[in-house]
Amino acid sequence: MTGPTHKTAADPITPPGTPLAEAIVNLIRPVETPSVFNHSIRSYLFARLVAGRLGLAAGRDYEDDLLFAACAMHDLGLASDGAHRQRFEVEGADRAAGFLTERGVPASDADQVWQAIALHTSPGIAERRGTLCALVREGVGLDFGGTLGSAHLDAITDEQAEAMHAAYPRLDMVGSLTDAIVAQAAKAPANAPHYTIPGEFLRERETYGRTRLEHACRDSRWGG
Repeated sequence: MTGPTHKTAADPITPPGTPLAEAIVNLIRPVETPSVFNHSIRSYLFARLVAGRLGLAAGRDYEDDLLFAACAMHDLGLASDGAHRQRFEVEGADRAAGFLTERGVPASDADQVWQAIALHTSPGIAERRGTLCALVREGVGLDFGGTLGSAHLDAITDEQAEAMHAAYPRLDMVGSLTDAIVAQAAKAPANAPHYTIPGEFLRERETYGRTRLEHACRDSRWGG
């Protein structure tokens, strides 16, 4: 694997400049909405800041390329060119792991990314499946502005958040992402099992026209 690059909190908006990271961007940008794409990149930037706050160093405690891979591809199951035959977390995890192994990433590393993506909507489980899973869960959660619960929301300064959102605008992220999850969930029963995120989002949209998450995020730190 290409050696990791690690940006400091003073440089909050630059993804890894590695061939693998560039290949991932080239994979996801054409098949995700701009809003979901920006959310995926911001999730990595937030996760990296949390890692720094926890004293975790890239190359020692986690691999930066793997963190980028898991965060950037965590919503790949919503891609416009996907099969859409499983819940989006699992479909995205399968596709991401396959993409990595095709590029020579060791199977054990690809499996770490698989777990981080498949479990990113599973609070209380992801945090106990290793550093990568925990950082991805935290990074994704922080992009909802604290609505999903976070012990590290104050790790992000206003200046860092402003820089991230200037580089990767939100573009009504919560509504756009929910639209994509509901659309994927509605395609097949297997995509929306009861009591899962896609299943609940689909039920809430059909019943109330709006999910509880969308309602809550109006008052989050980032506002949706």
